[in-house]
This record gives sequence, structure tokens and C-alpha cells, in this order.
Amino acid sequence: MTDGRPDGAGTRWTELLEDASAIAEEYRENGWDAIVLEPAAISPVERADRTGLDVLVSSEAYDLVEALVEDGDVTVTAADVYYRPPERDEHERIALVIERDDASETAIFVPLTYDLEDSRAVFETALAEEELLVHVSAATTDDGPENWISFSHGDPSLFLEEADVRDWGDR
Repeated sequence: MTDGRPDGAGTRWTELLEDASAIAEEYRENGWDAIVLEPAAISPVERADRTGLDVLVSSEAYDLVEALVEDGDVTVTAADVYYRPPERDEHERIALVIERDDASETAIFVPLTYDLEDSRAVFETALAEEELLVHVSAATTDDGPENWISFSHGDPSLFLEEADVRDWGDR
């Protein structure tokens, strides 16, 4: 869901958060540090300073991720994307992204929900440039977040249906 609380996305969103927590617990049982973010809002963004999906999280969650990434303790070198096809609403998309640093055994779980029509331009750009950026932030101003951490995904098609990629990927 864009421009609002993701938990308004309903049952599928709740199930995604539960799955994220369960998978994170499996990581922890295998000795990993696992952080599960719970977005308050997710929205597409196309600005000079950033393009992709903005994911707004609590200040505490952002500070934790920032401390890991910005201090150099964690270098995300891999990611898993678990995309769930739509059930009823053909425009609703849901995915779980696990940003990983295999060397330090740290995983950051980023649940996503987005409306395909609202995000169309972002995904068209991402497919053309072969990169989708997911920006995690906390504090916002009228111009958007003051600070953010970006995660890059070289295969934006993992976030879409095959038909979406066929329709948009050739542009």
C-alpha cells in the first residue's frame, strides 16, 4: 500500500510480517543476527536524489540499521526476494526482501507492499536501468526523508509478475 500504513494492506500483509519473523527466527537459530523491519509506510519515489521504493520505519529500527551499515560492521552483498503473486487485487504486490551480509551473518528483513499502478514509473525505470533501489528511512520532512539507507537490487523483475516485465521491460 502506498502513502499509508502498510498494515492497512490486510491479511496478506499480516501473514508476510509473521513469515518474516518466523524466517528471521530460523536465521537466529543458525547463529545469524536478524533484524525484521516493520514499515509504517511504503511509497514509490522519483526524485533527483533517489528513485525506487521509500520504506519508512521507526526511528529505533532505522538507527539500528544505520549503525550496522554506516559504521561498516555490515556490508550487504546478497539478497533474497520472496515475491507473492496477487490473490484478488491485480495491482497489489507483496514481497519480502532479505538483505544479507554472509560474512558477518547478518540479515535485514524488509517486508514490502506496493500498488503496481502507483509504482509503475519506478518499476519501468528500474527495469530499464536493471536496478531497483529500496530506501529505508525514519524521519521525514515535507521534501521526504532527511537520511536513508539504500539497498540495490539488480533484478527488478523479482518484484513483479512476468506479464508486468513483458509489458514494461521492452521500453
